[in-house]
Amino acid sequence: MTHLVLGVIGHVDHGKTALVRALTGTDTDRLAEEKRRGISIALGFAHLQVESDTDIDLIDMPGHERFVRTMISGATGIDAVLLVVAANEGVKPQTVEHINIAALLGLRCAVVAVSKTDLVAAEQARQVADDAVRLLGRSDLDALPPVMTSAAQGRGIEELHQALRALAAKQRPRAADGLAFLPIDRAFSIVGHGPVVTGTLRGAAVSAEDKLELLPLRRTVRIKAVQVHGARVATALPGQRVALNLRDVEIAELKRGMALAAPDTLALTDWLTISIRAVEGAPPLRNGMRLRSMLGTGELDARLRLLDRDVLEPGQAGFAQLHCAAPVALPVREHVILRLASPQQTVAGGKVLEPAMGRQRRNCPLVLKRLQDLRALPPEEIVAAQVQRQGPEGTTLRQLSQLSALATPRVVELLQTLPVVITRSGSVVGKADMDQLLSRIPSLLAPHPTGLTRDKLLSALSGTGHAVLDAALGRLLARGVVSLRGSHFLIPRPGEDLARTRNEVELASQIAETLRRSGLTPPNPSTIVTGAPSKRAVDRLLRAGIVVRAVDRAKDREILFHKEAIEDARRRLAPLLEHGPGLLVTEITTALGISRKYCMPLLDHLDTIRFTRRVNDRRTLMLDSSTGREVKRR
Repeated sequence: MTHLVLGVIGHVDHGKTALVRALTGTDTDRLAEEKRRGISIALGFAHLQVESDTDIDLIDMPGHERFVRTMISGATGIDAVLLVVAANEGVKPQTVEHINIAALLGLRCAVVAVSKTDLVAAEQARQVADDAVRLLGRSDLDALPPVMTSAAQGRGIEELHQALRALAAKQRPRAADGLAFLPIDRAFSIVGHGPVVTGTLRGAAVSAEDKLELLPLRRTVRIKAVQVHGARVATALPGQRVALNLRDVEIAELKRGMALAAPDTLALTDWLTISIRAVEGAPPLRNGMRLRSMLGTGELDARLRLLDRDVLEPGQAGFAQLHCAAPVALPVREHVILRLASPQQTVAGGKVLEPAMGRQRRNCPLVLKRLQDLRALPPEEIVAAQVQRQGPEGTTLRQLSQLSALATPRVVELLQTLPVVITRSGSVVGKADMDQLLSRIPSLLAPHPTGLTRDKLLSALSGTGHAVLDAALGRLLARGVVSLRGSHFLIPRPGEDLARTRNEVELASQIAETLRRSGLTPPNPSTIVTGAPSKRAVDRLLRAGIVVRAVDRAKDREILFHKEAIEDARRRLAPLLEHGPGLLVTEITTALGISRKYCMPLLDHLDTIRFTRRVNDRRTLMLDSSTGREVKRR
């Protein structure tokens, strides 16, 4: 099925709505105010099926200068334009502005309908048609032969129908391997069904029960039902005008300017990097000036930051950033229209090259070369270029998806044809960069018998990304090329490792014996742990339960006791604590013959293992409340 979304543009009162009605039988002026005033003030929608396999959605755009913003919100996502010019008035200011907007949106195909030809001589109508075609040509819009019409007399309607059929035949099917994105141009509620939003779908298909993300609210909503041309369908395709009945959201939360997208595919940002082109006849655009930006179906204030010059003259093209007044979420290749707030005038347009999270350097050759690639290369080549550009720093599947506006499965499919490595975490790096990293890491570790930490390796491997290094270390560990001891990566040396283990066992035995002999008055830990070997030996003893680490929380001080010393203290204290109100700390120190320095961490440990219980300033034996007996202790 071929789907063509056609924007009907032109000056106010040139007969756009009457022509759409004559073509489709649909009156797109729905509002009472539109009926009363005789002009369109809101977007109108109609459907025309020109062949059994060809659908055309017509969006009737308001022509009055006060409603240009509404016109732009409807123009996003259209494939071509039907330019309506009244024979009795000819080209007017909004005719020119609408054509400029169509060109800035990247459109290249148009049909000219000269309306109200019953009011003028044929020669005058022909002159108006020539003027319109010439104007389209100056904006790089390719126009089919103009059609002379009169909605009042039904003249030229069949010829216009044939012209639209020819235009639809030139339409290429939209790809469906991108990121689903639906800028909302209408939101309303239907009794018994709930909230409904409409828009022109792009990027990927959507179906009932799919989950989408409501932006910029970052809310997950579900699709209850999908309609195309008023009929319920299971799936809507990119390029179609769709209506989505939503769950998990209230109508009061929805408005034009919001968007729906596949979950977690778009980043909210207040910086957008764009290619920009100024309109002929517009005033020069200076770096730092404030503009009104039309993004998707919304608009907001933005400050212009030119990246390759200080002034953008009329007709010139370049690169820029928009610092938006509020966070936005747009896929790359989405178009932007820029207008002056006063006097209201369309001055430039552009295309999103990347949603940047911060400022780009101005007049930087590397930045500009990258932006030239993003502007010129097709999505498939952008993926390959980005992997190469990132080098050992690497990139991620999500970043590649956002930069190319391709769905992650499609990105993976493209990467499988390239010499790259995709890690389990979704990082992507060139195979040559990974191979070089796998050879450099062992050579860096070789001079360090005790190894290097991950942070030390990152510092030595300047430019390598965290995730890429982790993937490389994982591979080397799996192959046995490197080993991990504590937080240090090192080259395995079996002979040295065996000798080190023996030494640690002997050292641990010596430390255990020292602590055993010292009983409840062991030496300070600092005299025992004097280096990495002794620390490893103590850790071995702690894991085995031979040594117990006790803490004096008030003094933030720790003591290492041998397990036999702990057992000795329990045997001596049990009969003293079994009866009566319990013992004070001073009484316990006297009973054990130790100072408070040793007693406090010992008691903290005994409380922790539920041998003792603290009641006010005294310690009592922990008893089972049901039996009155000493509880089972660890």
